[in-house]
Amino acid sequence: MTNQNEQSFNTQGIKKKFMFVSTKAPYGTIYALEVLEMVMISAAFEQHAVIAFIDDGVFQIKKGHNTKATGIKNFSPTYKVIAMEKEDADEDEEIDMVWRIVVERESMEHRGLTEDDFVLPVEVLDSAALSELMSNQEVILTG
Repeated sequence: MTNQNEQSFNTQGIKKKFMFVSTKAPYGTIYALEVLEMVMISAAFEQHAVIAFIDDGVFQIKKGHNTKATGIKNFSPTYKVIAMEKEDADEDEEIDMVWRIVVERESMEHRGLTEDDFVLPVEVLDSAALSELMSNQEVILTG
């Protein structure tokens, strides 16, 4: 017999629109790594999500990190795993987990970066389009 509390927490099949917003440089604080950990946890639960990189967060996915002198592991390639999950699906296979990886155009350009500077393919949106995308999310987590 199932009690009422168990029934009210049955979320099987329910998905929310999550957005993870990375705003900090990849090293020097724990924020960037914390956002990545939230993304990976979300992936484990097959959530649909947008990962947005704005401000200094765009450096998190920049090619060529050399962290040897800092003793900190370069975690930017981890984002490639998310991109690969989408690419590995068959044409006829429905992808249960959808990731949009978005970079704010103004943040990218202000830092002298282009789409070719990133470790994975990204969708570039101007701040107005990104704002509209944010307004359509149910949960926004930033770091």
